[in-house]
Amino acid sequence: MPAAAHALITRYFNALNERDSRACLALLSADVLLDINQGPREQGVQAFADYLERSQRCYRESIDNLQILTEPSGQRAACEFTLSGEYLSTDDGLPDACGQNYQLTAASFFEIRDGKIARVSQHFNLPEWLAQVDF
Repeated sequence: MPAAAHALITRYFNALNERDSRACLALLSADVLLDINQGPREQGVQAFADYLERSQRCYRESIDNLQILTEPSGQRAACEFTLSGEYLSTDDGLPDACGQNYQLTAASFFEIRDGKIARVSQHFNLPEWLAQVDF
């Protein structure tokens, strides 16, 4: 089970790096929960698709140095990674975008059910990100 969870999470991050929304969404349960860093909880594949569309419009990001940890049942996973990006278009409630580059350590936590991702919880240091893009 942990090997299957590890492979699923690897495919998820590969899809994000490739900006392949279709591949990413195929890995999610229909009722997937998305806990956005410093934001609301969203539910469902359509909400996740909307999040990906906004993210791809506002940011060009890459995930490197990915470390994936899984627990023995394969129902939960945790990841730490380096998030590098360019802020392309102003996101709601955030500073104006003008192509600022940023790099920070981030983490994601996952619940896995029936071979699909059932919850993604994203965490990064928002004050650090703001310090890098708000000048």
